[in-house]
Amino acid sequence: MEESQIQKPNRLWTHDFTIITLGSMVSMLGNSMSGFAMSLLILDYTQSPMYYAVYLAIFTLPQIVMPIFSGAILDRFSRKKTIYMLDFMSAVLYAVAAVILGAGWFNFAVFAVGCFLIGSINSVYFVAYESFYPLLISEGNFSKAYSISSALETLTAVMVPVSAFVYNKIGIAPLFACNAVCFFIAAVFETRIKAKEEYIEKQRQSLGGETRGVARQMLRDIKEGIAYLRIERGLMAVAVYFTFNAFAYGASSVITLPYFKANFINGEYTYMLVWGMALLGRFIGGAIHYKVKLPVKFKYAIALTVYITMSLLEAVYLYFSLPVMQAMCFMTGILGVTSYTIRISATQSYVPDEKKGRFNGAFNMLNTVGSLSGELLAGALASFLPQRGVLSGFMVLCALAAVVFIGGSRKSVSAIYNRQQ
Repeated sequence: MEESQIQKPNRLWTHDFTIITLGSMVSMLGNSMSGFAMSLLILDYTQSPMYYAVYLAIFTLPQIVMPIFSGAILDRFSRKKTIYMLDFMSAVLYAVAAVILGAGWFNFAVFAVGCFLIGSINSVYFVAYESFYPLLISEGNFSKAYSISSALETLTAVMVPVSAFVYNKIGIAPLFACNAVCFFIAAVFETRIKAKEEYIEKQRQSLGGETRGVARQMLRDIKEGIAYLRIERGLMAVAVYFTFNAFAYGASSVITLPYFKANFINGEYTYMLVWGMALLGRFIGGAIHYKVKLPVKFKYAIALTVYITMSLLEAVYLYFSLPVMQAMCFMTGILGVTSYTIRISATQSYVPDEKKGRFNGAFNMLNTVGSLSGELLAGALASFLPQRGVLSGFMVLCALAAVVFIGGSRKSVSAIYNRQQ
């Protein structure tokens, strides 16, 4: 065979992919440290569970509305500019907060407004990042790229105990200052990305020179995004299943830590030891997926098996001894990164570039609604029912949702999952 006929594999670590990876790593590390410290700050200053609940609600509410609207906008405007502009804005917000808190001044109402702004920025940023990231991945490298993304997310979770230690030693102002620097560095990195956003021109051509008001055009884009999801039965099945998944894991987030604190001495540290194994599993799983490609024709079957197995493991793990809990959490960590890598690499390579923003916006909105609903319902049920029983019920429902929506749409979902990406 002539040398010209030999097809070389595409490089993953291109100029743009390296920059987006480094930039996201820097900003995620800083954000992880300051995010947990913000929760501690609210509890320390207010000494009130009610104020803490209000803080969580204010931070989360933008994640319901902003993704669907920003998704429509981001299919028409530059996602790259949106990403680095939002990072610059975050840098300014955290720098101002560091100066104010460093001076010893705290006001809950002002802090709540800041949290709402940060929550809004994060919501738009996440949709922009999810929609732009696939454009920087070379053909054939989607699974490997998203295994790296998952490993970075796992690495940021390790910063939570570091955040608690630093906060208790030196306070939150230095953490906010560090986060401001991280966001600024990330934004500077991101301005150097060279990728062309061809989907913008496609959208302009689709309008045929027609001009509309911004609000009117945005509403039209949202309707088109919903219509696209309805037409694509496989994507709809995936979106609905992961809404149930977020519903179940929202319940888990409300039940798990209080259960450990109520049933173990130094329960918060026991919780970290148990769930630290899940983080280890995710990190090892990410390394495996970076090196090993799953057989294309079995990805759908693997995903469905993983969805059901993870739910059943989490439905029962609290009934076992600590070593068994750790082993089961380690397994869910490996399975979790497998689920993430298959789902996101498949959907992001399948959805056209000019529709990624709308799909990701709708997907994230559904996930947030599911998560909030799960948190509220689980919190109410756990007040008069056994905590382990409530968690088991939610996780069994999640397993059934996998059977009904993913298993019941085998042909449509497998057409998305069982593809070379």
